[in-house]
Formats: sequence, structure tokens, C-alpha cells
Amino acid sequence: MRPLPSVTCSSTGPKHDEIDFEFLGNSSGHPYIIHTNVYTQGIGSREEQFYPWFDPTADFHNYTIHWNPSQIVWFIDGLPIRVFTNNEAIGVPFPNEQAMRVYSSIWNADNWATRGGLVKIDWTRAPFIARLSRFNPRACEWTGPISLTACGSNSPANWWTKPTYHKLSYSQMGQLKWVRDNFMIYDYCKDTKRFNGRMPRECSKPII
Repeated sequence: MRPLPSVTCSSTGPKHDEIDFEFLGNSSGHPYIIHTNVYTQGIGSREEQFYPWFDPTADFHNYTIHWNPSQIVWFIDGLPIRVFTNNEAIGVPFPNEQAMRVYSSIWNADNWATRGGLVKIDWTRAPFIARLSRFNPRACEWTGPISLTACGSNSPANWWTKPTYHKLSYSQMGQLKWVRDNFMIYDYCKDTKRFNGRMPRECSKPII
């Protein structure tokens, strides 16, 4: 196993917000795992995992996190794989009160990542390298507390708040269903044992 590459949007501090796109290492003969998570006010435990339908080490792919006041959508090569909807109306915190930076890293998670931590990193294979190509951040620039209102407003300059980005299109819903039906391997909203039957509130709502 090698250290895990990841791309993360995150604020700082114990009550940070965070949106994750991570790749869990594999043991020989087993597929990689795409790991996603979202933190609000320092609380995570909202993981969803997928087997990729391609070899992520063979070529570059387009990984996108689209975050706006309505929803967070994770895309791979333009296909939506996950949606986290703003459900503040039912008391579910949504990351919209803090600015975030984008981080890319390789990190050690061999205490839990591969086969529940049974497979450890082979440090003899260092150095470990992760490459990015055509990185293209398109974001509302943080200029101070006033940005919280400005970045979420429906002004003409904010393309990300236009109605077309409030929810997935009909064709995107079909793509999302295809990915989740065929490649999803873990959904926190189905892990009743983990939450002792007291599921997160958003699990009672449709994902789109």
C-alpha cells in the first residue's frame, strides 16, 4: 500500500468545514477506492465510497467538487457520483459560514484505510508521487466577512448560484443513479449499526 492522495476543500480550526475527494490504497489484486466525505462545524462521519470504473493510476481524470449554497456535488469526468444537499431547513448543518482553501496532499492513513488498517504502507517504495494536470479553481474570492453574503447571493456575477446549478439536470440524475447502482460500496446513510439506529437527519431525505 502507498500513502493516500487527496484533494480537499477545508477551513481551519476544531469546527472546520471540509469537503474531501480521497483515494484509498489497495492491496495487490484489489481495486482502488474513491472516498468522499463532508464535514460541517468539525463533524464528519458522512463518508461514501466507490470503486472506480477505470484505473486511476493509468491516466489523468477530471475530478470536480462543485459547492454552492444549494448543494455539494462530486463529479468524475463530468459524471456526478455524490450529492450533499443543503438541508438546513430540517436542522442539518451545511458548510456555508466559512471560507475554505484547496489542499492537495499525500498522507498516511494505514491505521484505517486499506482493509480496515490491516494493510500497511510499504515505505521501501518511497518516494511517493501524485501529479495534477490542468488544475482550475473557479471560486468566489474571500475578502472578509462580507463575502459570506456576497458569495451566496443570486447576483448575475455569481454563475454558481444560477437556477441551473440549484439541482442536477434530468440526465445528470440518471448518471448519478448509474454510478451509485454499479460502483458504490459504502453509504453512511445505510450503516444503521454504526449510528445505532439513530441515523443522521439528512438520511431521511432523497439525495436529490
